[in-house]
Amino acid sequence: MRLSAKAEYAALAAVELARRVDAPTPVRIREICAAQGVPPRFLVHILLQLKAAGIVLSVRGAAGGYRLAKPADGVTLNDIRNAVDGPADDAAPVSVELAKKSRTAAVLASAWETVAAAEMEALAEITLASLAARCKPTGDSMYYI
Repeated sequence: MRLSAKAEYAALAAVELARRVDAPTPVRIREICAAQGVPPRFLVHILLQLKAAGIVLSVRGAAGGYRLAKPADGVTLNDIRNAVDGPADDAAPVSVELAKKSRTAAVLASAWETVAAAEMEALAEITLASLAARCKPTGDSMYYI
């Protein structure tokens, strides 16, 4: 699976917002950057794309920042990827063209489509809520002095 840096940064920011869903104030860009190591100049543009997709909303003012626009269990990794990279193609263009000329290429193109569909299905099953829950400390760590 290929994942753009933009999609990864968008997912990091969205999971951070999901982790702070109960925060009394919106989360500022610098807080997301500090927590996740995302470069601020990229994050501004990424959050604008997530906002345009209806995934996050911005709050203006001195206490402004960002919040999730939807419940965390209603946003998937597929939603995030589509918001910043657009929908993934079903098959490689070369395979589609070759499939018109070769039975082997047609079988291979079908296999690529199956893989792409499985990837999209897997991304559609993983929600921000499930990722945020997995980020919580387990509490079973023991420290010795």
